[in-house]
Amino acid sequence: MHLCKVKPALLINFGEAAMICHIVADATFKLKYMKPLKIVLAGIIFFLAGASHAQIDVNITIGSPPAWGPVGYSEVEYYYLPDVQAYYDVRTSMFIYNSRGAWIHRSYLPYRYRNYDLYHGYKVVLTDYHGKTPYVHYGEHRKNYGKGYKGSHQKTIGERPSNHNSRATRHNVRSKSNHDQGRDARHSNDSRGKHNSGKKGGKKK
Repeated sequence: MHLCKVKPALLINFGEAAMICHIVADATFKLKYMKPLKIVLAGIIFFLAGASHAQIDVNITIGSPPAWGPVGYSEVEYYYLPDVQAYYDVRTSMFIYNSRGAWIHRSYLPYRYRNYDLYHGYKVVLTDYHGKTPYVHYGEHRKNYGKGYKGSHQKTIGERPSNHNSRATRHNVRSKSNHDQGRDARHSNDSRGKHNSGKKGGKKK
């Protein structure tokens, strides 16, 4: 009888002790690990927030539309320029055009368009395209927006500068420089040849 009374009492004591141990262990775990974990998570959140903010600032700085771009499309990525059959990448400030069968990215237009007025020319705003190769739709764009195409009236973001003719050719300065150097060299050689032949003719007389 005595043993029967003791055993249930012991079982109850062991159960309570196990429960107490479990509670203590759980509290110890939370104190030891949860607080540092919260700190780490908070640090990650702050880091990601800062990186996101920096990315937004970079995009705003790099992807600003040009002064000759149309008003009302601050978030657009590409224009198609029908008159010169080229694209303009707003994000990189680069023209994209076909040269000898290959699409190239340049900060200037081809030499033949050195006097093209970017302020006056019409810009087709590609609001639905967000990739990296707008020229995959060149056939469609060329068909729908031929040279001389004019849509609705466009107001440029900035005003055309008074010395626009000289500034417009900056896009072509590299190409123009190489072209003019070769032309000037040929012109100089021809002039020297004519001058020398004239002198020789004078001496003979």
